[in-house]
Amino acid sequence: MDRLVNTVRPYAWGSLTAIPELLGVEPTGEPQAEMWMGAHPGAPSRLDRGEGSAALSDVIAADPERELGAGAVRAFGPRLPFLLKVLAAASPLSLQVHPDLAQAKEGFADEEARGVPVDAPHRNYKDANHKPELICALTPFDGLCGFRDPDEAAALLAALEVDSLKPYVDILHAHPESHALREVLTAVLTADREAIADTVHRAAAAAERLGALDGPHAPAYAAYAAIARHYPGDPGVIAAMLLNFVTLQPGEALYLGAGIPHAYLDGLGVEIMANSDNVLRCGLTPKHVDVPELLRVVRFESDAPAVLRPEADPSGEELYSTPIDEFRLSRYVLAEGAAPRRLPSSGPQILLCVAGEVSLRGDGELRLSRGESAFVRAGEEVSVTGDGTVFRATLTA
Repeated sequence: MDRLVNTVRPYAWGSLTAIPELLGVEPTGEPQAEMWMGAHPGAPSRLDRGEGSAALSDVIAADPERELGAGAVRAFGPRLPFLLKVLAAASPLSLQVHPDLAQAKEGFADEEARGVPVDAPHRNYKDANHKPELICALTPFDGLCGFRDPDEAAALLAALEVDSLKPYVDILHAHPESHALREVLTAVLTADREAIADTVHRAAAAAERLGALDGPHAPAYAAYAAIARHYPGDPGVIAAMLLNFVTLQPGEALYLGAGIPHAYLDGLGVEIMANSDNVLRCGLTPKHVDVPELLRVVRFESDAPAVLRPEADPSGEELYSTPIDEFRLSRYVLAEGAAPRRLPSSGPQILLCVAGEVSLRGDGELRLSRGESAFVRAGEEVSVTGDGTVFRATLTA
């Protein structure tokens, strides 16, 4: 077992206080958006096995089979296939989608062939991997996920009573689902910036008014109005209105597969994803936006968000089930004096304590307080006890 020292990323949308509070440290005065736990080259965790601090990525590269297990290396290569994060949003993240594996390989190869530097701000594909992800709420957590039913989206837009939105309302009513969603999103994202900015301002004012009233869509209108305050005039505000608004309660989660448009808005959560940095954005961001590529990748299908709740087994493990091999997220809610919980040991694991204090016992003993994490290499037998909550990230297979 190795205690991890992790990097906190100061993205502008991050909370000033949520991650410091989790870690029990004083705020720095700047946003603290994500704490990364893993071996991603952008910010690998560090550990010390008695020879000084080393990056987890370098430790794995020195002996992949020992750290990851032979099965993981055969399946995913000599790298940790997942990245675990604590995410703390105080303002909206970009409206985005992720490619599937084939699209990622194709896009990466194309940009490599065209000589686009991998660190160029206009590059879409930083690697050749897909990026499915799961977000689990630690506090009430607001987000946008997947397209609304076109008729529902039409009704929501019509209630704003903005004349320039009426053509979109008509399209949503008149076309088959996939064509309607594609046509409206394309029209919004490719519209004249000055004209669409006026529409956004009018829609935001109406959403502010409707969000203050009682009604089934009041929380969604309030969320769209808040988005517009952060990104006034951005066409992504209208695009966001095509998406489902969802609030996760602590312990609930969302799985986001390839092509699903989404944006996180506010709250603290544990996020796990395949080890990739491929993001296609269409709004709510100062970063690179590539509308044609996003329209090629996005899935134009309506679907209500499937909120996941953990399923407990007799061992005490509570699993968030997903259809992905690269990662598996579960948690243990431990009580003082309860029997030790033995953790399966076939693959690499990252353990994150989010409440209380726990003790890991294996080749040695390691205590984790709130906000602390550990790496457990493949095959190492570990049990956990204490009074707290631990998230366990590992592989599905």
